[in-house]
Amino acid sequence: MADFRNGMCIRFNNDIYQVVEFLHVKPGKGAAFVRTKLKSVTTGRVLENTFPSNAKIEEVRVEKRQYQYLYPEGDIYYFMNNETFEQIPIDEKIINNPKLLIEGMNCDITFNAQDELPMTCELPMTVIQEVTYTEPGVKGDTATNAMKPCTVESGAEIMIPLFVNLGDKIKINTTDNSYVERAK
Repeated sequence: MADFRNGMCIRFNNDIYQVVEFLHVKPGKGAAFVRTKLKSVTTGRVLENTFPSNAKIEEVRVEKRQYQYLYPEGDIYYFMNNETFEQIPIDEKIINNPKLLIEGMNCDITFNAQDELPMTCELPMTVIQEVTYTEPGVKGDTATNAMKPCTVESGAEIMIPLFVNLGDKIKINTTDNSYVERAK
């Protein structure tokens, strides 16, 4: 029986996928099977697949390490290992939200343990950045859920509530670039 676990990485369809969820199904008639939801480590695409219970799956060992963001150079971003101080280049395509990177930020980089190639680079769930440009807010206009655009210190554009002003620090959700709250 194929031994699936949440979070494990497998080689499937010439790509590496992480098992998001799985369910062993034993119907009254016929052979047992495993229904899975897989997320591509390289593209982030999620797909559902059914494996026969006797399927041979190739597990891929991955390691997550924390690196500090240094600087960009075109589509390549440079990071430094917090323990060895070794610097590595990371392609923009594998970073989950490169527009929110700021110097000195710690990110988790997932490596394929076999060939030491970086597969993904994830920012923290939320980041705190200063608003560097926005239109002035209108006093007392807090009842409506109206939003206005702003630019934060990394250069990303975020939609914020009208009461947030220039120079305020805000917490941003890195998965969808959404405003969370004003930072204390």
